[in-house]
Amino acid sequence: MNEDKLQKLLWSIAIPGFGQLLNRKIFKGIIFVFLEFVINYNSNLNTSIMLSFNGKVNEAIEVTNYQWLLFYPCVYVFAMWDAVREAKGENPPFYYLPFVLGAYLGTVGIIYSRSLTIFTIPLGPVFLGIIFFFFGIFLGNFIRYILNKKHF
Repeated sequence: MNEDKLQKLLWSIAIPGFGQLLNRKIFKGIIFVFLEFVINYNSNLNTSIMLSFNGKVNEAIEVTNYQWLLFYPCVYVFAMWDAVREAKGENPPFYYLPFVLGAYLGTVGIIYSRSLTIFTIPLGPVFLGIIFFFFGIFLGNFIRYILNKKHF
């Protein structure tokens, strides 16, 4: 990944839409920033994050509005993918797969976060969403590697 693409990806990770603003896609960037704030606010994500990182995962589960939070991984990861896609430089074959699988599996992690535990420890929507997201990134890169090796 070249420097421009990495810069846009990292800014998009900070706040969805920042990568688009840096790519001079102002309208799209404003839409993503707006969606970030609307979904974040309505899902109580910041409260859930603070509670989770302070070890109060059960409280985080209770305050989370799952109907809103389920939108978050796809919007967040789509904004990252779009910022990278629009940045200067070549997009290698199948570069989108880690993004897509990260979004899908991050959403699945949130879906199961109320009931899935690891060694009887609840992880809640924040940690389980992140774990599943990274597993999706890993799986997407693995599939991408295989597809590129077979020269589809």
